[in-house]
Amino acid sequence: MNKHTTIASNRLFQGLPDHELSEIEKIAVEKKYGRGESIFFEGDEGNGFYIVIEGRVKIFKMSMQGKEQILHIFGEGEPFGEVPVFHGQPFPATAEALVATRVLFLPRRDFVKIVTQCPSIALNMLAMLSMRLRRFTTQIESLSLKEVPARLASYLLYLSEEQGGGDSVELEISKGQLASLLGTIPETLSRIFAKMSEEGLIDVQGRTIRLLDRPGLEER
Repeated sequence: MNKHTTIASNRLFQGLPDHELSEIEKIAVEKKYGRGESIFFEGDEGNGFYIVIEGRVKIFKMSMQGKEQILHIFGEGEPFGEVPVFHGQPFPATAEALVATRVLFLPRRDFVKIVTQCPSIALNMLAMLSMRLRRFTTQIESLSLKEVPARLASYLLYLSEEQGGGDSVELEISKGQLASLLGTIPETLSRIFAKMSEEGLIDVQGRTIRLLDRPGLEER
């Protein structure tokens, strides 16, 4: 996707007339990041937000002991870092490109001027943030109340919905990154994958995972 397509097709800007989309396009700056390159760090000034044109970005926090906890992974068309647009506070976590990635950066000051002239953008952002909050609440509940096998089962079912509802899903991140997202370690995750395969719940072929027993996964 290019800059115009990314903006015009983004759910944040749905329903906007062409002249308002053009104003957004004027302030958007395209940036490129290599695999493993940081986009911003926790505590950096929240001077704008980003939209992924292509690639993948992980949002994570690092503990004092050096343990990484992935909070979100965003792909093509998804915005991230948008909360500072409203409150102007520093970024609460770190963003890093998982692969070669292109993003659009929308500076906070310029974007706020556009929002004041077009309140429907604020409503779209509110809807987006509400959806994010719901997803984040589910993740916190999963990490707090579920054992790791149940977390993995829930994630695979969620991934299936995100990828069209089929019985085969593609992991777009490494198993090490998935372990971090689920709040565990790679060795434990590998054992759970193996056990679920033995139980006939899933079939793992590299990064392709077939969901053989949806009811069984839902009962986890």
